[in-house]
Amino acid sequence: MAKKKAPKTDHSKLDFPGRAPLSDRPGAGDESPSDPYSLKRQAVEDLVSANRENSPQVSKAELRKYHAVPKKRVPDAVKAILLKIWFAGVICYFFIWGLSTLSLNQWDLLLILGIALGAATFLLTKNIYRFFARKEGDFDRWMMFTGESVLWLPADLVYAMVLVMCTVMTYNGVNRLIAGPEGGTALGVEPILFGIFVTGWDLIFLGMKRLMKRILEDAKKSVSRGN
Repeated sequence: MAKKKAPKTDHSKLDFPGRAPLSDRPGAGDESPSDPYSLKRQAVEDLVSANRENSPQVSKAELRKYHAVPKKRVPDAVKAILLKIWFAGVICYFFIWGLSTLSLNQWDLLLILGIALGAATFLLTKNIYRFFARKEGDFDRWMMFTGESVLWLPADLVYAMVLVMCTVMTYNGVNRLIAGPEGGTALGVEPILFGIFVTGWDLIFLGMKRLMKRILEDAKKSVSRGN
């Protein structure tokens, strides 16, 4: 028995919703907020054509409410000083305390500390400063040498040795004042105080650098005015 063929349907004559123009669809011009599928044409046009001239003025206090960053920001000076103290303390912990069991000459220990502190400054501290900076050069005032090339590494090493030597002299001077002329060790070396002494001398030298730079700039201005 032969099967009957189903009649073919002409789909082109069916009224599909997708065939209707966008403007003829129900609710196309409805801007009511109750309809979640309505096309907000005017809002899209306002967003696309927005610029500084046609946009409303919003205060910084209002914009700060929508910032993802914390409202209370740690000052750059606090970040820079704490980072210096922390790295100097780490150097003291690993090299002064770590090498205390070895019978090293004092000058050899100073050389090792200077190399370790200078390398940490060049490889870690300066790069962290650049990472923290919101714009280029924000943390340059906290670096003795701001160059990024490896050619500046010897300068950081020598400067670190000077800082370590000044710190050792500070310990010796404080112990002489406390213990008296007979000698003795009243103030031992430990990471936190060592980091504070190193950072203190670093800030003194940085202040001297800024002062010398200001004197030279004033001298150049006075010479240019005289000419």
